[in-house]
Amino acid sequence: MERRTFARVVCATPSLLAADRLKRIQVAVLTHAGGAHLSSYFPALAGTEEVESVVLSDPGGENVPAARKALGQKLAGVYEDPAGLLRKEQPAMALVTMEAALAPPAIHAALDAGCHVMAEKPACVRLEDFEPLKRKAERSNRHLMLALANRLDPAMREARRLISAGQIGKIYGVEMHLIADQTRLTRPAYHQSWFARKARAGGGHLIWLGIHWLDLAMHLTGSRVREVAGFAGVVGGQPLDVEDSAVVAMKFDNGVFGALTSGYYLDRGYHSHIKVWGSQGWLHLQKHGDGPLQWYSTKEAKPQVRRLPPSNQPSGYGPFVRAAVRASAGLEDPPLTGDDSLYVLRTVFACYRAAGTGKTQTV
Repeated sequence: MERRTFARVVCATPSLLAADRLKRIQVAVLTHAGGAHLSSYFPALAGTEEVESVVLSDPGGENVPAARKALGQKLAGVYEDPAGLLRKEQPAMALVTMEAALAPPAIHAALDAGCHVMAEKPACVRLEDFEPLKRKAERSNRHLMLALANRLDPAMREARRLISAGQIGKIYGVEMHLIADQTRLTRPAYHQSWFARKARAGGGHLIWLGIHWLDLAMHLTGSRVREVAGFAGVVGGQPLDVEDSAVVAMKFDNGVFGALTSGYYLDRGYHSHIKVWGSQGWLHLQKHGDGPLQWYSTKEAKPQVRRLPPSNQPSGYGPFVRAAVRASAGLEDPPLTGDDSLYVLRTVFACYRAAGTGKTQTV
């Protein structure tokens, strides 16, 4: 490099870095009455400095008061439908939080308008509805990110680092459970909601909550699920046509086996557990418990159980929304890719096929 060229680059670097830090984009929120997690998404957008403004599509306007309260002056416009918003505005990213059956057309429209997309999972009721979205996103060089926010939890990130560094050696097996409350299923309002109807939701606990742990099993270990077997059904007796309980056995592409229990069993709250067994130790994640991460490694001179102290770093949808926004602004890689998003959905629907046929299914 010539001396003058090098000098220009060096002198410009601080201002270029400042420009990156200050790059801000417009975000569209495409939703409707009953859109999931808006109580988290609106404050997350309000607190993300890379968001210049937010425009909202909300037929009927049920979510407008909450949006105005959370976003304040960042809320730059409200529309009755996604088409009207996308004709007039030019958002760089669309956050789509709709019932699963309604999400694909909105995602198609956002991609056609040139938006990167963060979508509330599962964003479809059939795999065939999501596959063309992934292809369209790839063709247009747009990010398509399912809202699988646990990837950015501080304990999950540290667990992934430990596994990637070989701290517990070769992975032997994975066992997991994610359990929520049965109480919600007893409410008549829930029986009428889209979550309780397969035609509107695609499935029950497994596709709504268990999907997080299936994604983490692959994300933490760096291996993909290739075969699944299992069961799914209603054990609590409520009038649902989606499962409140599922059990899945998995074989990963590296030959490792795993198991997941996914269900609504409790009176309130959550119980969760991810354990990864290795040739030189083990790792235990308990997101909904006292200690988020423990591990044991025989690589140490004096092996002992180690614990990650509880973190004061933010977790949940706030960091995920910010990561999606920054990726959409070209400031960092996306928290997950369209291929990641499609693959975990393939895994979920393979689990449903296995439960329905009584036969092992290939993902």
